[in-house]
Amino acid sequence: MTIIMLGAPGTGKGTVAGILSEKLQIPQVSTGDIFRKHIKEKTELGIIADQYISKGQLVPDDLTIDIVKERLKENDVQKGIILDGFPRTVKQAESLDNILAEENKKVDMVINLITPEEEIIERIVNRRVCSNQECKAVYNIVLNPPKKEGVCDKCGHELVQRKDDNVETVKSRLKSYFEITSPLVEYYEKKGNLYSTTVSKSINKLGKDVAIEIVEKIKKEKN
Repeated sequence: MTIIMLGAPGTGKGTVAGILSEKLQIPQVSTGDIFRKHIKEKTELGIIADQYISKGQLVPDDLTIDIVKERLKENDVQKGIILDGFPRTVKQAESLDNILAEENKKVDMVINLITPEEEIIERIVNRRVCSNQECKAVYNIVLNPPKKEGVCDKCGHELVQRKDDNVETVKSRLKSYFEITSPLVEYYEKKGNLYSTTVSKSINKLGKDVAIEIVEKIKKEKN
């Protein structure tokens, strides 16, 4: 099963994808995590990617498509995958369709998360992530704080704030998202596999609630 997470930065894609991964027993693959790993290791790809990411810009299509294509060849994703952060453009979506078609696979569900912009900014500025790349747990120091300040509940590693999680960069990322990525909603809507839902504290519906809703939907469709 191939699932895609859509939604502006800070809508909770990582939270929903993480729960779905656990419940459905298929891996969550985040292009952001792949890029951050390369940046930390100062690989050639990481140096190029950092030039875009540090400014709140999107990494070019061709570079992103190549790295995802290689990831899709690995053994752990052969039975299913949850793509978080890819595709971001219609060109990437078309490339993904072609890559999957070569393996007689397709995109089964596209989850589109919607959150008010002011709430997105508040969430991202207060976001903290586990420094352990094997864990990747995400917290919010207001909505979902760790039991011990600065320490991950799951593995005990230090929690850090990503350098691009600031108001100025978030606004730039949101502008890029709505200009470049939002046409994907129309692309998948036409294909009939889009599932849009609102994630907002204003309606008391957070990522974990959406994840449970989607798992139930998938179970019903299988039956």
